[in-house]
Amino acid sequence: MGSDAAVLGFDTSAAHCAAALLSGDRVLVARSEEMGRGQAERLMPLLEEVLAQAGLGWRDLARLGVGVGPGNFTGIRIAVAAARGLALALDIPVLGISTFDAIAHGRTGAHLPAVPAPRDQIYVREAGAAPRLVPATGTVARRLPLALPPDPVNLAIAIARLAAAAVPPFPAPAPLYVRPVDAAPPREAPPVILDDDA
Repeated sequence: MGSDAAVLGFDTSAAHCAAALLSGDRVLVARSEEMGRGQAERLMPLLEEVLAQAGLGWRDLARLGVGVGPGNFTGIRIAVAAARGLALALDIPVLGISTFDAIAHGRTGAHLPAVPAPRDQIYVREAGAAPRLVPATGTVARRLPLALPPDPVNLAIAIARLAAAAVPPFPAPAPLYVRPVDAAPPREAPPVILDDDA
């Protein structure tokens, strides 16, 4: 990848829609919008606006980076699906970047990457361990200083920078789910489907 290649990073893993466009080390455009809902409708227009503001088009992109969470289930799926579709259509690589990696990007000193979660809990990833969900006041949070995600604009910039620096092979991005889905199956029995002969 060239030193001035355009890389687009974006994230919808929390109550925001954020994107950053890089050319080499330079941030050309970075934007975010706070939103609890509506990321599915807003993401693609936001990405187009970011490209237009930089005077670039989709075909100018060399690589994509997408935030894979942990975070909001629906938000993560929206961004990952969009990134995979764009990568396929544009025939460019796409990299899934976890919020944990984005937190650690450029940070020095011992820290525990932590992402806020519902019900007074946090997602954490201790060195060498799988991510997990713990109480926000639990002992795991006291061993090292907590490092929380940057604001959405800087999160998108970190995602783009990590995507730009990555080396092949590039596995397809997939959501990083740490806890099971909150949705419960329906209580009623499914409807009975009758045969045509009945």
